[in-house]
Amino acid sequence: MQHRFLAVAAGIAAAVPAWTASPAQPAPPCAAPEHRQLDFWVGRWELTWADTLRGTNVIERSLDGCTIIERFDGRPSIPLQGMSVSAFDRRTGKWRQVWTDNGGGWIPLEGGLVDGAMVLETRAVLNGRPTVQRMRWINVTADSLDWVWESSLDEGKSWRTGWLIHYRRTAALPPGGTTPTPR
Repeated sequence: MQHRFLAVAAGIAAAVPAWTASPAQPAPPCAAPEHRQLDFWVGRWELTWADTLRGTNVIERSLDGCTIIERFDGRPSIPLQGMSVSAFDRRTGKWRQVWTDNGGGWIPLEGGLVDGAMVLETRAVLNGRPTVQRMRWINVTADSLDWVWESSLDEGKSWRTGWLIHYRRTAALPPGGTTPTPR
């Protein structure tokens, strides 16, 4: 009788966790490592270019970590202000970004890691010539990086640098890379 009681008690004890456990939660939709490939860029940055020109850039994660939002301000050096929205597209396996600015610019880009550097490209016709344009983030450390805008008139065989910006981190964002929404 005692063995029977112990067997029933053991069976109940084994079943209790199944009764009390919550159902398995699905993984967040943007938890894959590819969605973190631009994490180095998230933060508050002071920018310098052409030795004396300055601006700022704030990069944040948004929409449950699925989207990266950039807010660029070239003032006081130049009047350019702009923003971009970037996300990893699971269907294509590529990063996609769209840039828009106060000059009416609208640039869609796509790409990903190339030889360890993030590279996003677009195609345009400039001055009547087909042109490939790209941005690259290079020399990335915890507190600085260089961003390069380049163009090619020969389908990427050679590149001309149009803008080189040095980033210096002024503040990291809190875990998750988003700033609290003001209330």
